[in-house]
Amino acid sequence: MRPTADRVREAVFNMLASLGALDGARVLDLFAGSGALGIEALSRGADHAVFVERDAAARRAIEANLAATGLAGRARLVGGTAEAFLRATTERFDLALVDPPYTYEDWRSLLSALARVLDGPAVLESDRPIAVPDGWDVEREKRYGGTLVTIIRPSAPRAPTDPEPS
Repeated sequence: MRPTADRVREAVFNMLASLGALDGARVLDLFAGSGALGIEALSRGADHAVFVERDAAARRAIEANLAATGLAGRARLVGGTAEAFLRATTERFDLALVDPPYTYEDWRSLLSALARVLDGPAVLESDRPIAVPDGWDVEREKRYGGTLVTIIRPSAPRAPTDPEPS
């Protein structure tokens, strides 16, 4: 588990606030670790967060952190992998926080599955640029030391072009 540095988390949430992405949002925190990103979203105005984490010790830390912050009533913790959750869920989310281990390689598959459940931006953290597949628009990208933060959004469906009147 590699937690997001405090200054990176602060910068990310300032960006999200400027995009209007937090107030009343349903947040998905994938690869949740300690839950710091999802908890920060809740503390900044999100309505509900789903934390997805496969590691049992990390899930215990999330439970303890939610209890300590008094935010457990606005959260749900799911054990398992991000990929399995995305395949199974029928829920919709307004914001996704995606901070896998830096060794993670399956971004294309993950983002394809995420696009099916996301109505707003996704914050991706990595140590290197991520090849964002078709169907996503990159809104912002910024490097903080060894962390590259990329904010993407599902592309708006293109309306069919009306034929020119004759």
